[in-house]
Amino acid sequence: MNLLTPEQFATAQKANLDAAYGLASNVVAGMERLAELNLKTIRSTLAETQENALKACSTKEPQEWLALQTTFAAPTAEKVQSYGRQLFEIVSATQSEFTQLAQTQYEAYNRRTQTLVEEVAKSAPAGSEAAIAAWKSAITATSTLVETLQKTSQQAVQVAESNLDAVATAASKTARRTAER
Repeated sequence: MNLLTPEQFATAQKANLDAAYGLASNVVAGMERLAELNLKTIRSTLAETQENALKACSTKEPQEWLALQTTFAAPTAEKVQSYGRQLFEIVSATQSEFTQLAQTQYEAYNRRTQTLVEEVAKSAPAGSEAAIAAWKSAITATSTLVETLQKTSQQAVQVAESNLDAVATAASKTARRTAER
């Protein structure tokens, strides 16, 4: 019994290649966004460091220099938080694209598997109904497991994002209070 015709096999191979190139494109796009973020951060850090060094060199009294140093803390903390947030967004978006592609591939695989089971059931000998039912039950259980894992993954990302926001807010407040003192 031949399960796949040459046309079906070619279609499946094309879908697999599309999926592989889709993943590669997502990785490249994520790396590109990360490189842009890092270059922007490096440029702004260099410019700010130069500006701060010039300000520090122009101070005449040690107290003036110390006061100037404390004014650098809050903006630096906020920039670190902003970088962390943007980095998280890039990683989260890339992960979301991976998840979406994986979901599409899983659904296609699940449809093919169900079609295979139905084809096998049509030509199965009498008395094999229990085996076919067990096979269908296993497929349903696997689908339920995958859905549960996806929901758990989404919840974990949401928790991580809210924790990042809470930590960033607390750190920002602490840096501002320190700078004010």
